[in-house]
Parts: sequence; C-alpha cells; structure tokens
Amino acid sequence: MKKLFQVTAGILVLAAACKPLKMDAYEKNLEIPGHDWAYDYKPSFEVNIQPEDTASLYDIYVNVRHTDAYPYSNMWLLVGTTYPGDSIPKEQRVELPLADISGKWSGTGTSGIIKHDDIIEHRVPIQHNAIFNKPGTYKFTFEQNMRQNPLPHVMNVGLRISKAGKRP
Repeated sequence: MKKLFQVTAGILVLAAACKPLKMDAYEKNLEIPGHDWAYDYKPSFEVNIQPEDTASLYDIYVNVRHTDAYPYSNMWLLVGTTYPGDSIPKEQRVELPLADISGKWSGTGTSGIIKHDDIIEHRVPIQHNAIFNKPGTYKFTFEQNMRQNPLPHVMNVGLRISKAGKRP
C-alpha cells in the first residue's frame, strides 16, 4: 500500500511539472561568437505566452554583457518582434545607454566595482507595462545597428521579461 501511494504521488508530481505555468519571468542570454557582434548574427528568443499571461503587464529588458574595452557609451539595436500568427517581424530601433556623460558604466562589474579589464553587465529597460494581447509564441530578434561591424568586446546579449502587475 505504501509503494502504491509513493507511485501515485510521483505521477501527480510529474503531471504537475508538465502543466504550463503562468509566466512570472523569462530570461535567456546568448553568447556573441568571438565577442565581436557582426551584423549577420541576429540572436532570437522565443517566449510562449499562455492565455492567463494576457491578463498581466510586463517589463521588457535587453541584457548586455561586455568588457571594459567596449569603445562606446551606448548601443543601438534593431529589435524585431514577431507576433503569434504573423511571419513578418515589426522592427523598432532602440538605443541602449551603457554609460553616463562622464563615461562611467551604468552596469555592474563582475567584482561589484568596475575596474580596468572588468566585465560589465547591463539590464536596460526597453518597454514598461507591455501587453501580450494574444496567447502563443512571440519571437524577439536583436540585430546590432551600430556603424562599426563587427562590434567588438560584446560578450553576451539577452532578453528579460518580468511581470509588472495586472492589466487595468
């Protein structure tokens, strides 16, 4: 009888684990090949929105990780968003400020204090209170849109989406 209870409990735990959960946060970071971001490398991220996720607001961020040798105080991206049922992405050019006017990085260093040859991490908001009107798979694509190609010293780029609250 005890064995039957353990098996039944195990099956219930597995069944619950397979059930889609509401999205509280999504985060994925991808490595830039050779840490030189070329125009033709366009990292993409697929986010599955469940019907219950459409009742919330979300904040969308771009994560950037670079070395202290990155030569600019900002980064321009083309952010493409493909909505469920669409095949053509809607593109928007977005500026990511990475340093203040004095040149001090706005992100955090690996040691907590930024020093020469450090790795700097940024989480830059690109949209607050975003709404996903439709359930399904949303695809986000990032393309570096700077004048320099490839863009040196960029190690990773990523997408973070976190729940901001209930829709009004």
